[in-house]
Amino acid sequence: MTDATITAATLGSARATEDRMYRRITWRLIPFLMFCYVAAYLDRVNIGFAKLQMLDDLKFSETVYGLGAGVFFIGYFLFEVPSNLVMQRVGAKIWIARIMITWGVISAGFSLVSTPTQYYVLRFLLGAAEAGFYPGVIFYLMSWYPAHRRSQIIALFMVAIPVAGIIGGPLSGWIMQAFNGAHGMAGWKWMFIIEAVPSLVLGVMTLFFLDNNPSQAKWLTPEQKAHIQRALEIPVRAHARILSTVGNVFSDPRMLLLAVIYFCVIMGQYGLTFWMPTLIKASGVQGVVNIGLLSAIPYGVAVIAMLSFGRSSDRTGERRWHLIVPMLMGAVGYTIAALAGHNVPLALVGLSLAAAGVMTPGPLFWALPSAFLVGSAAAAGVAAINAFAGLAGFVSPYFIGWLRDLTQSSTIAMYVSAVVLVIGAGLILLIPAKLVNR
Repeated sequence: MTDATITAATLGSARATEDRMYRRITWRLIPFLMFCYVAAYLDRVNIGFAKLQMLDDLKFSETVYGLGAGVFFIGYFLFEVPSNLVMQRVGAKIWIARIMITWGVISAGFSLVSTPTQYYVLRFLLGAAEAGFYPGVIFYLMSWYPAHRRSQIIALFMVAIPVAGIIGGPLSGWIMQAFNGAHGMAGWKWMFIIEAVPSLVLGVMTLFFLDNNPSQAKWLTPEQKAHIQRALEIPVRAHARILSTVGNVFSDPRMLLLAVIYFCVIMGQYGLTFWMPTLIKASGVQGVVNIGLLSAIPYGVAVIAMLSFGRSSDRTGERRWHLIVPMLMGAVGYTIAALAGHNVPLALVGLSLAAAGVMTPGPLFWALPSAFLVGSAAAAGVAAINAFAGLAGFVSPYFIGWLRDLTQSSTIAMYVSAVVLVIGAGLILLIPAKLVNR
């Protein structure tokens, strides 16, 4: 046996050992974090289903609904960077538990809403309470996985978004129909109360289940902890200008470009998640349960697309086109949905393509800033990009609500969402491939 053969066999064995270790980490962390994000996302977007009853009960306009849906992201924007920096200081376990318990209580409080002002205030508080969860988890995963493993892992975590749609649509529709009138309360009020419970339970469980970082994980051996630390210390891009301090983050032009790109991604995403039930109803579907069941179809397609693109991106090391292609898919999907009218099958095809296109770029995007962010700059940078892009969550539902009131149709709004995705895809080409591709 030659030295080269022995070396190859040794490297292969080491890689297999490393793969087993990361699989163990994944099975330990990702399912629990996914459950947490499903609960978070459900509490964030179930307002889209509540809208089907709430607007008539409270006499709210589409503009009032859209503004309230978007106000969430003002609170999110203001508190996101501070939240992530606090998490870095106190640890993920305590801070994620705090976030989940707080937002569960506030989400249940929506059952008491009776005026637009109360609606706006609670949406703002929900955003402030949740701020830091998503970027916090992204930063948390960056402290466990080296860069070449992150796209697939973050994609697996973010599958929680369409899973929330798959579960939340039928569940929300069923609760609103089955509990409507129970103890004198409308179905949409029961929905907010019942769907807040998982967040509260998981928040308490976080205190007992999560480890702040690999060094505190008692289920890892000292050798495994050392291996993870060495892997994280390897420079992601030897030729890239690495940012390691908070001050660097806010003065680097690359951060602004990335923030604008992610803004376009989120603009397309929330145009769908907040208005999916309304768009399906507009195609001619009647009944909240039927709308909920059909809304699960686009989210199911999105799960397949997210996992496929994430696996392909990590395997090939290519990042840019793995972002551009799904964003263009999303633009095409919005266009088809806009043209579908009352053709339910065609509308579902368009919405499915749009869902796959707007949800797939999210996890893949984070491979870009991780190419040059480390340490406290990573905590601040991830939060800053997500906070700026989160403003799209304010702009998108409010703007779409305004367009619907103005035109009495969703068609123009879907065309606008398609154009925004095309612009974002074009901006990705401004990022040098050598910076982000492996």
